[in-house]
Amino acid sequence: MSKVSVVEVKTRDELKQFVKFPMDLYKGNPYYVPSFINDEINIWSPSENPALQYSESKQYLAFKDQKLVGRIAVIINHKEEKELGIRKVRFGWIDFIDDPEVSQALIQKAIDYAKEKDIHKIEGPMGFTNLDKAGMLTLGFDKLATMIGIYNHEYYPRHLENLGLIKEKEWVEFELMFPEVLPEKIHKFNELISQKYQLKVLKFNSKEEIIQYVDPMFDLLDETYKHLSTYTPISEEQRKTYKEKYFKLIDKDFIVCIADANNNLISFAITMPSYSKALQKSKGKLLPFGWWHFLQAGKKNDRANFYLIGIHPEYQRRGVTSIIFKEIWKIFRKKGVKYLETNPELEENKNIQLLWQDYNPVNHKRRRTYSLDV
Repeated sequence: MSKVSVVEVKTRDELKQFVKFPMDLYKGNPYYVPSFINDEINIWSPSENPALQYSESKQYLAFKDQKLVGRIAVIINHKEEKELGIRKVRFGWIDFIDDPEVSQALIQKAIDYAKEKDIHKIEGPMGFTNLDKAGMLTLGFDKLATMIGIYNHEYYPRHLENLGLIKEKEWVEFELMFPEVLPEKIHKFNELISQKYQLKVLKFNSKEEIIQYVDPMFDLLDETYKHLSTYTPISEEQRKTYKEKYFKLIDKDFIVCIADANNNLISFAITMPSYSKALQKSKGKLLPFGWWHFLQAGKKNDRANFYLIGIHPEYQRRGVTSIIFKEIWKIFRKKGVKYLETNPELEENKNIQLLWQDYNPVNHKRRRTYSLDV
């Protein structure tokens, strides 16, 4: 019987193998959506990823019969340890063929790394921070993946459970079809809430006009999610990087911002056209023709993804979500969008899930992280 060998990624060529492995593993799979190859490579560059300023990581490749059969990354987030007192090894970017020997060898590498660092817990799949992809798919294997979710084969969870890993955190995702017409009671309720709290929806004529609200958006994210057990505040370095890398990709028409009477941002929501099929067609590359698929997806698309939402705690459970939904509905009607898929939401985060409760949401995907005490 051939033995599985697991080797650390040392060279750029090996890093490319690491990044491209899932594209080979899922070749022909209609639900898998690749990431941008260059973005995945840059994740491991300190000059591109601010999380590496307070984290350490290693990547590994698994081989059997001289064939690449799996990969895994291990991460220690020292900021998490310092601010939350959580000591664990995060594992992520885990992919493997349907061979228990391969998955066992990969998880063992995470266990060995934890023991080497005198850490007694591993958890994954997850990235460096709360803004990275997390959670192994446990429901929805026959649903098209999104840019912000991990896709995996149905056998993945079974492998980890057979190795003794247990459920740590659970995320839910919903799909809903937008109504052709909003009930009159929703319009009246929105007017009532807006007048009662003196709220207004901000209108932007250009993307540049939104820039002044980007930092308040990050502040609101911290305020919205700080009560969650796993949340760590977004660093200044992360804010700068996200603004430079991702702000240019956002369509101003898909941003909803709500302010109080003093123009203070009290809530925002960011949706985007679904770029899943565009990513599939581009095979993870913008050049030479990938950009064209993205351009077309932005112009004509009946599906959108929900990316981020922030609501100041003082305005949660006060009907503000109803205003957000009405504005999203107006945007989608104008753009021809009929379906919305939410981002992964922690099962415990009921405040955010209330946003969808009146619109027949279907829980079409679930994902979880697995942990093991070592």
